[in-house]
Amino acid sequence: MKRTTTPTTFYNAETLTVYWETSPGIIRRILPPPLEPGPRPLVQAFVADYPRTSFCEPYREAAIFVLAQYNGQLGSYCLSMPINDDIAMGLGREIYGFPKKMANISLSKEDQRISGSVSRRDIEFFRVKAALSGKMNAGDGQQILDKYYGDGLPVFNIKYSKSADGNGFDLPPLLIGQSTSMDISVLKAAEVEVTLSDSPHDPWAELEVVKLLGGIYTVSNTILLRGSVLAKVNPVNFLPYSYLRWDWYENEGGVS
Repeated sequence: MKRTTTPTTFYNAETLTVYWETSPGIIRRILPPPLEPGPRPLVQAFVADYPRTSFCEPYREAAIFVLAQYNGQLGSYCLSMPINDDIAMGLGREIYGFPKKMANISLSKEDQRISGSVSRRDIEFFRVKAALSGKMNAGDGQQILDKYYGDGLPVFNIKYSKSADGNGFDLPPLLIGQSTSMDISVLKAAEVEVTLSDSPHDPWAELEVVKLLGGIYTVSNTILLRGSVLAKVNPVNFLPYSYLRWDWYENEGGVS
């Protein structure tokens, strides 16, 4: 019981976050109702190293989000969150509904250059290289971030439990809103190169880069704040969007 009341804290978390603009049609296609596209088709992805936490061993994590809104409230909808620790994976999936999967994640820094990558099933589907130059790729990159992300947005997840008989859900899926509090000690803008590669199980490459805005590197003590239920989600409408947590294989008997 003591563990459940201890703040979920990441100490000296090192994070490289990159931002780009994609096609509005892609955002419309992948967002489940009741979420709607935000005012601009923005994508953010990060690679992070957590050298110490309050809840498990050190681990690394990555994620990709799209700008969305619910009842006029802007937020970031999480499409994928690769991770390399099983306990952190279970906590994120079970409590907040993050679509986490085990993966190989790298993040390294040498002087003013940083590189990171994410791979699963022998496919490296995300790679980023960054130069901590103090400026972003796009001249208006920082202005766009200030306008739409401000000091941070809540994360939207849909928390659900598949029915044991394979027919829908045990309970109605729930739209969860959840935020973080960051005490930032290092913050630098970065010019970045992003490589997205096709993967059948982790289709980050579907979020094509139309306009690369740039990156932000931070070192911070970050607290994961408690989430809240924003709405019950129509299970029939959500069903086609409920497969983000698993890999799917074609075989002679069909999809497994």
